[in-house]
Amino acid sequence: MLLPSDKNMGNNTKVSVVGCGRVGITAAYTMYLKNNINEIVLYDRNKEKIAAERLDFLHSLSFLGTTKVNVAQDISDLKDSDIIVYSEGAAQAPGESRLDLVKKNTEILESVLPELLKYSPNSTIIIVANPVDILTYKAYKLAKIKKGKIFGSGTTLDTARFRYYLSETLKVSPINIHGYILGEHGDSSFPTVSTANVGGELLEALKGYSKEMVMEAYKKARDAAYEIIAGKGATYYSIAVVVDQLVQVCLNDSKRIFPVSVPLEGEYGFSDVSLSVPCVLGKDGAEKIIELGLSDEEKEMMEKSVFILKKYL
Repeated sequence: MLLPSDKNMGNNTKVSVVGCGRVGITAAYTMYLKNNINEIVLYDRNKEKIAAERLDFLHSLSFLGTTKVNVAQDISDLKDSDIIVYSEGAAQAPGESRLDLVKKNTEILESVLPELLKYSPNSTIIIVANPVDILTYKAYKLAKIKKGKIFGSGTTLDTARFRYYLSETLKVSPINIHGYILGEHGDSSFPTVSTANVGGELLEALKGYSKEMVMEAYKKARDAAYEIIAGKGATYYSIAVVVDQLVQVCLNDSKRIFPVSVPLEGEYGFSDVSLSVPCVLGKDGAEKIIELGLSDEEKEMMEKSVFILKKYL
């Protein structure tokens, strides 16, 4: 049974967060601040902790609005969720790569996902837990639901970091820099320089462009999580904003493009693996894969990502 919350007069949308560690609870609070979701449900094994988190949320209602926040006492309380944010599992520790988490987080996913699908068979599921590409593919194979209804947050944050570091050098807002980091959400990711542009002008054609500048920005983006984890134990603020963006786009059927992790079935020449490629997001999740014209070097880097990820499948 759900713990009750105040009535919400907004729309009838329900978003459930499975796994309320630092990433999950920060993502929930980020969505709560928007006040445009009718109900946010928190699900975690530590019920006492998330009951306290919920109370802390609700004490700000007089400043924010009317979003309901409920604590699920059982997984059945997630019934009929529009979107499920899956952040359940062990977090990356200092010195660990995301791929070090494969075994333990796969076992958790395999125990939880069937129950989620039992009560919310039509929900869009966004995988945030790491290693996100492995878990996304395993969830897709286990669920056997419409392609795109399960996708991973992928390299959306990597891409945001990449644009930020480029913006420092280019002296242009990252909002106007259009270039992706694709592939694995991890050490074998790669920047797509050949199609990147700034305000419509190809990045490679900009005055002052150099491959060294781009690779420096990429390396900073790739290694940012290690730096943050070493300093404070985990990353959670920026990924929470990413989760909020992905949820909002799906709920609003916005048809925006994000680099998210999806199973490939021949796209880019690869199959039987999930990794990040640009996708159109809407009410049915990752609705369409955009196939960029990659350079030969970028194709080789994507192939490397595929090779590494398949070793863990």
